[in-house]
Amino acid sequence: MNFKTITYERYLKSIPIEGRHILGQQTEEQILVYQAFNPAIADFAIEHQYFGGNAYSYSRMSWIKPNFLWMMYRCGWAEKTNQERVLGIWIQKTDFDRILSQSTFSSFKPDIYEDYDTWKETLETHPVRLQWDPDHDIYGLKQNRKAIQLGIKSDLLKVFGKDMICNIIDVTDFVKQQKHYIYSKQLDKLCIPEEEIYIPTEENIQRQIGLIS
Repeated sequence: MNFKTITYERYLKSIPIEGRHILGQQTEEQILVYQAFNPAIADFAIEHQYFGGNAYSYSRMSWIKPNFLWMMYRCGWAEKTNQERVLGIWIQKTDFDRILSQSTFSSFKPDIYEDYDTWKETLETHPVRLQWDPDHDIYGLKQNRKAIQLGIKSDLLKVFGKDMICNIIDVTDFVKQQKHYIYSKQLDKLCIPEEEIYIPTEENIQRQIGLIS
């Protein structure tokens, strides 16, 4: 399925328990991000290896998440309406950094922006919304660790959806199988995509997204 998994027990031992962290499955040059859609959008994306078709709109903001469990919380393990299909999207790390470099926090952060007006101006000119939200465990319970999600819009969304994608994989069957293990209390069989901390190469991006002060 073009991604690696580990047991949930090993996963918990390999990740930090608090702080802001970009967690994602990675190769040397690429990182995996997730999105959840309705079947029409997902079928087109899998077949054509880009986003388009009559069911997809580039006029809306589209959110990507590199953290698998954060995606599972948001889509309800592929049970929420219009999120029944979970896709993994491999993109180059350089493109992921490009997305991060054009991001602005969705709300004003005094430790990041000089003042409110500076944040407001950046919000209006940057095509990416950035949020650090509490990560969640397999039961949907909030964790002290913060997970990142990025909302992309305008021309950059078209670039992401058509030019940045290296490979789109359908992980829905995997998601449903893991959900079954959780509901049936077979946690010894539960697996999670292997993830590690991702740190952008440029310090100015790290500072911009709130990883360093």
